[in-house]
Amino acid sequence: MSRPLDGKIAVVTGSSRGIGRGTAIALGELGATVYVTGRTTGSGDLSIDTTVKMVEDAGGKGVAVQVDHGDDAQIAGLFDRVRADVGRIDVLVNNVYKIPDPPAWGGGFWQHPVSIWDDQVGIGLRAHYIASWHAAPLLFAAGPGGAIFNVSSPGGSSYHFSSSYGAGKAGLDRLSADMALELKPEGIACCSIYPGSVATEFILEWAGERKSDLDKAQTPLGVGRAIAALAIAPDLMARSGSIQWVEDLSEEFDVRDEHGRLAPKYHTRAN
Repeated sequence: MSRPLDGKIAVVTGSSRGIGRGTAIALGELGATVYVTGRTTGSGDLSIDTTVKMVEDAGGKGVAVQVDHGDDAQIAGLFDRVRADVGRIDVLVNNVYKIPDPPAWGGGFWQHPVSIWDDQVGIGLRAHYIASWHAAPLLFAAGPGGAIFNVSSPGGSSYHFSSSYGAGKAGLDRLSADMALELKPEGIACCSIYPGSVATEFILEWAGERKSDLDKAQTPLGVGRAIAALAIAPDLMARSGSIQWVEDLSEEFDVRDEHGRLAPKYHTRAN
């Protein structure tokens, strides 16, 4: 039986773990060949090679490409590899993000090291622009119907964590909207994606230390399935330039996570 993304090529950046991994698996479930990027290789739990195995267990094809998305040359090399292998891209998911160490949560911007700007805006915004720049000719080669999805956050429209975090996410939303305008003549969509609270590996570790309750959190695979559903939506171009909430996509397309749940609502979302 054919699947909606059989024969399609996807690139998911920062997919050794978290939302990136969930999205790579979800695209694989629909038949895509998924290029999985990140810095960590090998047989460990949080590596691009392990994600590739999970993509293939889900029914897709995975290709691991080690990339430090803080290095422009390595980003260029990723798309050179895709060009040489298959010559096109149907879906680019810009997900890679660097959590500062220690995380910059709370307090004033003057209390955080200046380096968090490069962590949160450099990797969380600039790297997405660089990846999109290299991906554009490959998206055009695949023809109309492709998409760029930028994994953003409600922090783009209200205060979350730190001022640098908000600047990066708001910038990403603006980038998505303006890229959509420029891509429209080519028939390529671009959207920002707003997950809610997501139980990534990092958050699970953090919550475990603080005994926080994540029963109502979205899962990385649930988020990924919402993104995959958007990729095959018949009205994708009409949504281009918009912010797409995972909880809305889950409800609209009846997308459920590995526990059989629709994406839980984000509790601080403005009505």
